[in-house]
Amino acid sequence: MATVLESNKTKIAKRVIEVFEFFGGNHRQATVMDIVRQYGRPQSSTSELLASLVEMGLLYKDPRSRTYTPTPRLATLGSGAQPDMVRNGQLFSFIDRLAQSSRHSVALFGMVGTHVQIFRWSPGMFALGNDIGCGTSERLSESAAGQLLLSTLPSDASGKLLRRLNAEAPEDRKFSFSALQERVTQFGRQGYATGAAGFGCQGRVTAMLIPQGGGERPLAVGVVYPEDSAVDPGALIATMQAGLESCGADRSDDFSPMPSHMPSLMRAV
Repeated sequence: MATVLESNKTKIAKRVIEVFEFFGGNHRQATVMDIVRQYGRPQSSTSELLASLVEMGLLYKDPRSRTYTPTPRLATLGSGAQPDMVRNGQLFSFIDRLAQSSRHSVALFGMVGTHVQIFRWSPGMFALGNDIGCGTSERLSESAAGQLLLSTLPSDASGKLLRRLNAEAPEDRKFSFSALQERVTQFGRQGYATGAAGFGCQGRVTAMLIPQGGGERPLAVGVVYPEDSAVDPGALIATMQAGLESCGADRSDDFSPMPSHMPSLMRAV
């Protein structure tokens, strides 16, 4: 009985997060059927869930259009414990602007156990895979962004985690421990990485670590693009570095667009 109850609690929590993530994308409002179609949930229980979120002050409901929109309370959940650039919105603004400027998808990556997870996803104009988006996870060893985050750990801890990942990997996904450990060390020295995107797509990612304050968990911003794209990783790295420096600056004016002097992100072809 305890196992069943725990399973039900997990399902409910997942469905609540799905609603929040729906609004975390490009959706400003939603109907019950929008949520039902997006996640394949029953209509009756979805209606009950949305009604509960309205009662809690997390969603508004328009009685005429029967649409739901987030309240400011939803936007502030957990914000007080976030780094300044997340709390003040500058990092997310930069991610969205970078996606618009580069025309490629841009992600905020974080480390969750043995996986790298996408905490924010701003889609570009090129399709990479239907399942890639906010909340998607990949083994740290399978993505250059994951390897970059792994490099923030002490060498003994990262080595131990790499051995575990290799031991748990299926036979066709095992890797050379020494080669990958050297790669992780190199990424750590330079603070950025370019390589396989992972997440079940054939694309590549160029990612950069976000400067950390005391006690903050490691995060990285990365541009994900198809393998055949004429992208200059060096230009991406320079652009991300300039943008992240702007996000971290103590400034009262609005966050500015990409600096006009930044190099082109596309290789000359």
